[in-house]
Amino acid sequence: MQIKHFFDPDTFSLTYVVYDEQSRDAVVIDSVLDYDPLVSQTSTRSADQVVAFVRAESLHVRYLIETHAHADHLSAAQYLKRLFGAPLCIGAGITQVQQVFGRMFDLGHGFATDGSQFDRLLHDGDVLKAGTLHFAALATPGHTPGCMSYLIEDAIFVGDALFIEDYGTGRCDFPGGDAERLYETVHDRLYRLPGPTRVFVGHDYLPGGRPLRYMTTIADSQKYNVHLRGETGRAEFIAFRRARDATLTPPRLLYQAVQVNIDAGQLPAAHTNGTRYLRLPLNAKQPTGPDGAPQKS
Repeated sequence: MQIKHFFDPDTFSLTYVVYDEQSRDAVVIDSVLDYDPLVSQTSTRSADQVVAFVRAESLHVRYLIETHAHADHLSAAQYLKRLFGAPLCIGAGITQVQQVFGRMFDLGHGFATDGSQFDRLLHDGDVLKAGTLHFAALATPGHTPGCMSYLIEDAIFVGDALFIEDYGTGRCDFPGGDAERLYETVHDRLYRLPGPTRVFVGHDYLPGGRPLRYMTTIADSQKYNVHLRGETGRAEFIAFRRARDATLTPPRLLYQAVQVNIDAGQLPAAHTNGTRYLRLPLNAKQPTGPDGAPQKS
């Protein structure tokens, strides 16, 4: 098994191509569709790097996999699906995320909240057979209720549940996020994997300006993770996580990314004028009157 990483510096996101050198079977995990919010324009620069690699290596992409509905970058799953003809998978918990954000964006009864936009919904313990590659699905909620990690041989792809040990763990302040569930995910589940297990993270924010790191190990996380070590208690972590989350600003692409990603990476349908539009809630956290002034309680 070989693993090729791709890093998007605009969103600090990591995409992985996992493949078998002999059979050339492959999967793509957490692809990125580039989006410039200043001009509201998408592009396929990041995804095209994946496409070029797959073609250069003569790989057969069997599945496109999402660890969760990302809040910081748009998924390129539909673009890659069209090029590779591969089905798209995500954890079955996506339905909870669709229900919450479907209401937030007022997507109406026409928006399915049963996960049917995806080709396959995975449950905890499912085995995804991608040719000669076999991935075990591990439910890892907390960051979102629908987060799923994928274990193959000595490697696990954890999305935003766990980061490199000098950056910590994922935030839990999005709708449906839960610090207690994240503690159970990391401390009671991921940390029970063998110490040498390689951990491939969904983001690296380059703390302190250090070079990119996309991989750590379970053992190093248990010993050194700045948010949650092996000896960290439940109450201690929950209090820390909630206090830290209260200080964080939302991801800059939160509304754009989630709106697209809960719909399996599909952009909104074009209006009669031929233009596609995203819905951006205005004053969602602090309601105002029509003049923009805060409403009095």
